[in-house]
Amino acid sequence: MPKMRAVDAAVAILEKEGVDTLFGLPGAAINPFYSAVRQHGGLKHILARHVEGASHMAEGYTRAKAGNIGVCVGTSGPAGTDMITGLYSASADSIPILCITGQAPVAKLHKEDFQAINISDIARPLCKLSMTVLEAAQVPGAFQQAFHLMRSGRPGPVLLDLPFDVQQTVIDFDPDTYEPLPVYKPAATRAQAAKALDLLAASERPLIVAGGGIINADASDLLVELAELLDVPVIPTLMGWGTIPDDHRLMAGMAGLQTSHQYGNATMLASDHVLGIGNRWANRHTGGLDTYRAGRTFTHVDIEPTQIGRVFAPDYSIVSDAGLALAQLVEVARERKAAGELADRSAWVAQCQQRKRTMHRRTHFEETPIKPQRVYEEMNKAFGPETRYVSTIGLSQIAAAQFLHVYKPRHWINAGQAGPLGWTVPATLGVCVADPEATVVALTGDYDFQFMMEELAVGAQFNLPYVHVLVNNAYLGLIRQSQRGFDMDYCVQLAFPNVNAESADSAVDITADYGVNHVKLAEALGCKAIRVQDPEAILPALEEAKKLMAQYRVPVLVEVILERVTNISMGVELDGVVEFEELALNAEHAPTAIALLD
Repeated sequence: MPKMRAVDAAVAILEKEGVDTLFGLPGAAINPFYSAVRQHGGLKHILARHVEGASHMAEGYTRAKAGNIGVCVGTSGPAGTDMITGLYSASADSIPILCITGQAPVAKLHKEDFQAINISDIARPLCKLSMTVLEAAQVPGAFQQAFHLMRSGRPGPVLLDLPFDVQQTVIDFDPDTYEPLPVYKPAATRAQAAKALDLLAASERPLIVAGGGIINADASDLLVELAELLDVPVIPTLMGWGTIPDDHRLMAGMAGLQTSHQYGNATMLASDHVLGIGNRWANRHTGGLDTYRAGRTFTHVDIEPTQIGRVFAPDYSIVSDAGLALAQLVEVARERKAAGELADRSAWVAQCQQRKRTMHRRTHFEETPIKPQRVYEEMNKAFGPETRYVSTIGLSQIAAAQFLHVYKPRHWINAGQAGPLGWTVPATLGVCVADPEATVVALTGDYDFQFMMEELAVGAQFNLPYVHVLVNNAYLGLIRQSQRGFDMDYCVQLAFPNVNAESADSAVDITADYGVNHVKLAEALGCKAIRVQDPEAILPALEEAKKLMAQYRVPVLVEVILERVTNISMGVELDGVVEFEELALNAEHAPTAIALLD
């Protein structure tokens, strides 16, 4: 039997499980692992500037491509605690990532050794497995089980904590005969699929709500086929955006309190039956349940049994992987269509399409300072259907969901439930590593950007080019808008007189009024940057950014200076979304309106 250090076995298993990239930071307690990575030479390593950043890079890497599992690595103590936010974000959105941490030697774990902390207990509520491996012979099994759990059932993260002495202990291990464990995923039966379609057939105005589970299952093609077979409109959730192209005739818009369309909410409220597949009934999607549920029945398909009934009791439920459920539903629907047993939904579809053509929010504003809606209008012109967008939270993300267009799965990459500030920059870098030839566009507000802007240096160092659109109002905009309910504007202003501004009244250097000079920050971190203050200059700046990105192969920041206060449409009920700006009455007056495919 071959003999090797436990860390050599761990690295061999990573390669056998399909891992090709690590995101992390070396440190004393994890250096044995790094020595194995160096000796094996088969793994690419991206050096993050912050361990939380490494965990979000791993998330972006996983989210960008089916089958990927991002791996982040850090030393003992604060490296593990820094990863907690990444573990939370991954757990909340069902994203498999593997966090590997170093640890003090086993004999010193109870002696309050330097940077020794019980990270496995801290991380356990967020992980499918969180384990400090105390015996070197357990290392291969721990890694094998980690990948099995990350891929089985509802996907999610794992943390493995490796004491310094365990890493270096020599064990018996044969990498040539290692095989990954079989993945377990519950599957819908034919009878369950038939029952779900019976319930849908009994309705007059059905909808499919498409969640992120469909993207995790790489089953968007099956979703579109099912919708087309049944001629039933689709409402994607924020995490399911891209499962059906925005310009598809059956894409009925998103519903919700914030990241939604007027026509999506109106169609949801007009429906009488909803088939939810791979979704959580998240509160930003549903709003008040009395309004959301009134007058309609529900079928819920989810891979995790404990999700069924968590928010409300559906009329029928199926525990199944979204892809396996869709395969059964499509098979039954094909047979019923061939037998002429499917209902004519043309009148209902026409109603949904009419709402989609006419119920648009206005985007074309010519004012200076720039209104944020105009930014997304110009982004739709600059970036085509192959673009991958990355965002996390705030008014910038909410407006993006209301105004941008997404045409493919994994082309809207978003931290849905956790929404941690600072997530966007590192997650975008992970996406760039996963798909180096893609056009990747990040979108943040100024505060999100300032949380982890140091990770831009990673993009410069490793030549990870993308366009970063930063909408700057020098405010915590979403929190300010929320504070309206408390009649206050408290501790949310980011503006201050920057003593390094060229002139307090300069039309060029807006930092005199807006505080942080993001352009200089980006340039100092090795990136290119452009500032825009005129709405007519947005599109030329985006086009220039694409050229700079291709020329220099680094992130390119496009900072758009916005008016200080703009309220973005949102509310507390689907039928109570507040519109703060004049509405476009039809597609002719809404530059972001899209033509439906025939």
